[in-house]
Parts: sequence; structure tokens; C-alpha cells
Amino acid sequence: MKCKILHESNGRMRVRFCMSRMTLRQADIAEYSLSAADGVTRVKVFDRTCDAVIAYTCNRHDIIQMLARFSFDNEANAALVPEHTGRELNRQYEDKLAGIVLRRIVNKIILPLPVRQLIAAVKASKYIWRGLRCLMQGKVEVSVLDAAAIGVSLIRNDFNTAGSVMFLLNAGDILDEWTHRKSIDDLARTMSLGVEQVWTRTTDGHEVLVPVNEVAKGDIVIVRTGSMIPLDGKVISGDAMVNQASMTGESVPVHKSEGAYVYAGTVVEDGECTVCVENTAGGGRYDRIVKMIEESEKMKSSAEDKASHLADSLVPWSLGGTLLTWLITRNAAKALSILMVDFSCALKLAMPISVLSAMRDCSREGITVKGGRFMEAVAEADTIVFDKTGTLTHSSPRVAEIITFGGRDENEMLRLAACLEEHYPHSIANAIVADAAEKGLVHEEFHSKVEYVVAHGISSTVDGERVLIGSYHFIIEDEKCTPPDERIFRHLPKEYSHIYLAIGSEVAAVICIEDPLRNEAADVIKQLHELGISRVVMMTGDNDRTAKAVAQKVGVDEYFAEVLPEDKAAFIRSEREAGRKVVMIGDGVNDSPALSEADAGIAISTGAAIAREIADITISADDLYSLVDLKRLSNALMKRINWNYRTIIGFNGTLIGLGVLGLIPPATSALLHNASTLAIGLRSMTELK
Repeated sequence: MKCKILHESNGRMRVRFCMSRMTLRQADIAEYSLSAADGVTRVKVFDRTCDAVIAYTCNRHDIIQMLARFSFDNEANAALVPEHTGRELNRQYEDKLAGIVLRRIVNKIILPLPVRQLIAAVKASKYIWRGLRCLMQGKVEVSVLDAAAIGVSLIRNDFNTAGSVMFLLNAGDILDEWTHRKSIDDLARTMSLGVEQVWTRTTDGHEVLVPVNEVAKGDIVIVRTGSMIPLDGKVISGDAMVNQASMTGESVPVHKSEGAYVYAGTVVEDGECTVCVENTAGGGRYDRIVKMIEESEKMKSSAEDKASHLADSLVPWSLGGTLLTWLITRNAAKALSILMVDFSCALKLAMPISVLSAMRDCSREGITVKGGRFMEAVAEADTIVFDKTGTLTHSSPRVAEIITFGGRDENEMLRLAACLEEHYPHSIANAIVADAAEKGLVHEEFHSKVEYVVAHGISSTVDGERVLIGSYHFIIEDEKCTPPDERIFRHLPKEYSHIYLAIGSEVAAVICIEDPLRNEAADVIKQLHELGISRVVMMTGDNDRTAKAVAQKVGVDEYFAEVLPEDKAAFIRSEREAGRKVVMIGDGVNDSPALSEADAGIAISTGAAIAREIADITISADDLYSLVDLKRLSNALMKRINWNYRTIIGFNGTLIGLGVLGLIPPATSALLHNASTLAIGLRSMTELK
């Protein structure tokens, strides 16, 4: 592709594509494909001017070569672009806003006064009818105030004031709708399906792990506990409890059996099902997510509700103040100055925009927030509960050692363990499967149906013998499997977590898992304390020895070991009943009850699908500093909301006082009021950082 360098500095280059016109699709292809190149940190493409700004850390020559090779027709480049990018949505509202500004300027310059007055009267009818309809419904809300202000201005032949009020109201509506839809669009795209591989059943009955984009209509896929259903289809066998919250908003899992229809993006909480794929495109998941977000009350924080209720409750006072001023002064201009200034517009515009903009800022930091009230909960939280494995420790632990008993072969035990563990998403299971793959151990499906016991382990049958893998509690205490010698367990390496493999009723091997702490864990907990968290708790299913060592290293205030999923949920419930605001962070299937019990449940992005589905917030798995970013953004959001309250009440109260004293005319009051409303709204759209 031919390009011209317009400007460059150290690590930054602005280029122009040599083309007369760039479509929105081409702009997206350029932005996403160039962003994917090694050494490129950020790309912004401007379709109107055919320009691109590229920030990079690699060699300048590499950027030149990349641009020379770039092609809009390359299918690989086009494949990098998601179904929805937000560019078209932004263009739609940019054109709307530019259109009303341009029309107003043209009308004031070209059209004669009588024509402008007629247009103002016609436009006013919409606002007046809206206010009358509100009164007929027995309500006195903002639309009544708008109608009264516009109507009184027309009666006084003050068409300029009426026109200004309507223009600013229209611009405010567009900005409000734009920000709202943009935030929803960003959120929906972030929540879009992220399943990369799925289990399929071949014609000869074998299970094969394949990329989701290779699955065709009519293929058979198997979905087990904790996994996300990758594609729309019909259940042909099995029974499962499916969490459909992302599609329908239902919090209670729905039972699915043979003949039932299941949707892409929903999650199997318990059981398993075999699905015949009917729609490889996911059945419009994005559109259903958008609908769910728009209809969900989760989008409203209590700050938004408070602003909305306060705005409506102030309307009667504004109308009463207008009437009282006229009765006392008999001065229509002074009375109208109150009508021209209200608190409602700014309150109803600024608060939702602040919340949705904060959610947008979170998205840019790799944090997905499903509703404004969860950021409010994080800001007010005084207690944070951490799961250990995959949260305070890395989500990719590794096998450090395999200890076998009864002369069994180490590789064969690892092969068997990997064969069982590969069906269920968990960081330790992934470690076992990865270690088998590194050693070249092929593990074909030679076992019977596998059963997952939450927070305990897995059971199956191989060559007629029952095979179990899981924790000490599950294998030794629950299943009563016998160790070859109890003394052997005393000498197991204490620095590792232990996974027990039993064949028949005898322990066959112990797999030692190295669970390295995240380097940043201690610093993150320290920063959370500094940001207002008074109590940090760690809860884990590991033994007390391992839990104590981790707790001391990361600096938590309290820890609990050998806990079950229901124990975590019960602890959080008791803390909330005691009046605390509690946030829970986890990544596994066993964390799901606690995540749903907390005021805000936070999942790690690489964790189990059911954890991400139930959680209110999902953070990047790269490091835990995302938690610090989330807390700072949440605190900044509440600070901005409080600033908005003070500014709106103070500024508009001053305008009303000046108007009643006759120091400024109604037209000036209206202009300053609406200008301040837009200014506060625009400020609320800016980044919190």
C-alpha cells in the first residue's frame, strides 16, 4: 500500500494512505491489522482524511516495511476485524450532532425572522405535547418544566430563547444517547464470546478438541460443567443446569435435557450435554447481549437512581417557585428566569454519562464491568476476599514432580491424569495437560464417562477399574482410598500443592504442583489498603500449611484454609449481614457461589467460563494491577459524581438567584444554564484518569 509520511517523532508516525476515499470497513481493517503487528503499541485510523497515527517500539524500518506490505484485500487482515467495532456508531452520532449545529447556523444566517419563528413554533409543539402528556399521566417531571419554559417564551414572543432552549435540549439528548449506546456497544463487544476450542464427537465415537471456527452445522459438541456453550444448537443427550444470565438476565440456572435448545455464550453450571450445532454464527449473540444490557437494571447505580429521583422531585419546586415569584413581583421576566433554569437536565444527563464513561474507561484497561452499580460497590468496599489458586498465584501453575507408588510408571500416571483433567477448565488441570503435552505423551480417550465433583475432583472408569483424581480430602477422606504407607505422605514436598491419583481403591500417584505467587500480589494488596480497603482476606481449599505461607508472603489480613465453595459464600454472606461491603475475586468453578454472593464479584479473564459468567466484573489475567486500576477508577467515579452534584446545585442555584433579583434576563439564564449542562455532560465524558 502506498503511503505518505506526514509527520514523525521518536516512536510515533502519522501517515496518509494514497487513496481518495476510505470506507469505514477499510479503516477498521487498517486499524486492527496494523495494531496486531509486532512492536506496534497503538494505531488510530481517521477515515475522513485517510490518515493513520502509529505508535511503535520497534525499528522504524520495520514500520515502513509493514505499511508497504499492507493491503485492504488481504483476507487475513480482514479476519482480524470483529463483527462490531463501534466506528459506524460513532459516525452516526457525529453526523447527527454536526447536522443540528449546521442547521442552526444556516437558519440564523439565511432564513428571515418570520420563517425562523414559524420553525420554532413547529418544533416547540413536540416539547409542549410531551409536557402535556406527562401531566395527563399524573406526573410532574422534567418534560413539564421544558414545556413550560418553551411555551412561556413563545407567549412572550421571545423566539430566540425558545429556539436556544430547544437546540440545547436536542444536543443534550444526542450526547446522552451517544454516550449511552457507545458504552453499551463497548461493553457488549467485550462480553462477546471468547471460546477458542471445543470438544466434538466424531462419527466413530471419539472426542476431539478442535478450534471453534472449524465446527460446522450438524456437528456434535460436548459441553461439561464449568464450560461455555460455544454455538447455538439442540441437546441430543445429557442433562445440564445452564446459566443463561447473559442472554435472558435469569439468575437461576435452567434445566436442559434432550430436545431443549441452548444458546452460544451460556454456561453449564452442573452436568453435561451433547449438542447438535444449528448455528455456527452464534445466533446473534452480540445483539442479544446489547438487548440484555439495555433492559437490565444492573446498568443503574444507586447514584444514577438518586440523581433521577432528585431531578424529578425538584420539578414541582421549580414550578412553585416560578408561580410564587410572579405573584410577589408581578414581573414575568423574573418568574421566567426560574423556569429557564432547572437542576433536572444536568442531573439526568451528567450522572448516567459519568457512570457509562467510567465503564468505558475500565474496558480500555482490560476490565469488563457489567453495570454501574458494581463500580459503586467497589468504591464503597471495605473488604476484599481473594481465592488463592489462579488469583494470588499465577493462572498457569506447573507440574514440579510426580511421585508414584506400587512400581507404577511416572509417565503412565501423568498420561492418565491428563486424559481425565483435559475435560475440565481449571488452572491445575491445565498444568497437568500441558506437562503431558511437553513430554509428548498422547492420551487417547480410553476411559468411560467422566464426572466432575465441584471443589473435589474427577471420577471415571478405565479397564473396569474406578479412577479418581483430586484433593486429599476427596481421595483419602471421602472416597476412603488407601495409601501404600501413611508415612510416605509425611515426606511429600511441603512447598507444593498435591493432587492425588487413585486407581481402584488405592492411591497410585501424587502429582506435585508448583503454584508460583504472582510477583505483584504483595504490592497490589498494599496499594488496595492505601486506596481504602481495610480488610483483605484469602480463602483457599489448600491445606493450612500452604495457605499460611502464601498469606504471610502477600500480606493479607486474614486467611482461611481447606474451605469448600459453600464456606466462601457463607463467609461473604455473614460479612454483608454485618454491614460490610464485600468484593470477591476468583477464577474457578468452585468460586462461583461466592462471586454471586458478593456485592461485586470479580473474575480473572482466563478462569472458568462459569466464573466469568456469574461475575459482575472481569479483569485481565496479565497481572493483578487491574484491581488497583479498578479501585482507582471506581473511587474517581464517585468523586466525579459528588463534584457534579455540588456544581449543578451551586451554579444553577446562583443563576436562579440572579434571575429573581433581576440582574440577568431569562434568555441569559437559559443560555448559561444549558451551556453549563452541556459543559458538565462533556466533562463527564472525559477519561477519569
